[in-house]
Amino acid sequence: MIPKLAISLLGVALLVPAAGMSQPQAVPDWPCVQRKVPTISAGAVWSGPDLDAAAENWGKDFEAAALAQKLASRRTSLDEADQLIEAFAKNAGGDKAQRLTRVFAGVLELVNTERDRVLHGIERYARGQRRLADRVRDESDRISAVKDSPGAEVTDEGRALESQFAWDKRIFEERSQALSYVCETPVLLEQRLFEVARRIQQQL
Repeated sequence: MIPKLAISLLGVALLVPAAGMSQPQAVPDWPCVQRKVPTISAGAVWSGPDLDAAAENWGKDFEAAALAQKLASRRTSLDEADQLIEAFAKNAGGDKAQRLTRVFAGVLELVNTERDRVLHGIERYARGQRRLADRVRDESDRISAVKDSPGAEVTDEGRALESQFAWDKRIFEERSQALSYVCETPVLLEQRLFEVARRIQQQL
């Protein structure tokens, strides 16, 4: 049986950053070492033309909107993105800069929408882990109480409880190990947005 102290540490492991690292701000239900940034601002990744008008009208430019969808998708490699942007720029006509700006405005909105969904998913993940940690601690306490009682005997109920404890602990540990990969997704989306912005600006 795992000591209760170990279970307590296990229960908070998800919510405490790795040694030597700290979060710049405390955010409820946010388990990642990376700071939670709800929205990527245009200024963080874009130094091209003003986006205000493009942000309102990008969806009305069918070709720009279709390209934005492809560029925002992680299924589209950056090499393929280069080819798509270059082809669009060649066929954009005299308003190339305006249309490329619309493309980026679309990519920015789509990526931020996907990031928002991912961030909410991470928070749900953290809440689920917290509930599971509470259950594992409770099961550990119940097992300890039974084994420490005078004249304790192994019963079917006790064996079932230990089996459930072992299963819940295993699930908790597996989910904790996966957390670093889960937390990388918003970072990867931000990196992709930066790269797409850079490639579009090269064609302006």
